[in-house]
Amino acid sequence: MHILVIRHGESEADLRDVHEGRADFELTKRGHRQAAAMACFVKDNYDLSAIYCSTLKRAYQTAGRLSEATGIPLTPEEKLMEFNNGLIAGLERSVAREKYPPVESLPVHASVYEQESVLAFRFRADYILSRIISETGPDASVAIVTHGGMISQLYRAFLRLPVDSDISFATGDTGIHEWRIDKERRVIVKANMTAHTEGI
Repeated sequence: MHILVIRHGESEADLRDVHEGRADFELTKRGHRQAAAMACFVKDNYDLSAIYCSTLKRAYQTAGRLSEATGIPLTPEEKLMEFNNGLIAGLERSVAREKYPPVESLPVHASVYEQESVLAFRFRADYILSRIISETGPDASVAIVTHGGMISQLYRAFLRLPVDSDISFATGDTGIHEWRIDKERRVIVKANMTAHTEGI
């Protein structure tokens, strides 16, 4: 089984330097160009059988470009949404730091500022990855279009890392992460491919 995990393109929040999370910003014009280039690259190099995507606009619009290029219908999935950052969603970073300062050493089950806990976030990743793997089959080639925070959680789920792991995984706009499952062997084939966005 092949899995392509893909981050959305540049969003309006990136230009405004605000906390995104569950704030539902659209792609910028540049983000649409990045998504179109990603879709072209994936179509030319992979034979997809399914596309799953977050229901937030920036990911849904990115996935839409991939669907248009490949002819594969989208499967929107709320569990692929970004971390629920509660009261800081959409706030300027300086304002958020003042009103809702970071809380050190918060247990993984606990949360503040109407956010979800780290444990709940990881559970969402474990659940949706398990479901996608089980319902698409061993010969499938699947794309998952989502967000940076969720991509890190999906990596941890895929690699079976502890919930409190401090390992994170970088990804750029429309970064593509290629994974493979051969029976019980899980392989990171390539990480954060972004060559398709050069010059955009």
